[in-house]
Amino acid sequence: MVDNIESKIFELVGAFTGFGLKELSLTAETDIDADLKLDDSEAEELMEIYFNQCRVKKLNFDINTYYPQKPLSLNPFKKKPPVAVPAFTIGMLIESAKAGRWLYD
Repeated sequence: MVDNIESKIFELVGAFTGFGLKELSLTAETDIDADLKLDDSEAEELMEIYFNQCRVKKLNFDINTYYPQKPLSLNPFKKKPPVAVPAFTIGMLIESAKAGRWLYD
């Protein structure tokens, strides 16, 4: 059974999924960036609402950890290697909400 914290977070994240993702089933493993395709400003807005509504202490949370700024290149033929980013899942939001503070770097 899904507890109150989990259902609140699934509802909050579900509000950000948009019209094209109605069929997407949200789970704890759903990645906010890779699966939901939220851009950095959408994810930042989601997280601000999350921290306020779920009363989670922000501590060391930084959106740039999950959405690093890509260097601008004026040469369109020069490809930059992809930047590795850590997972950013709904499960992380759930576990942090249960703890009352952001648990991840």
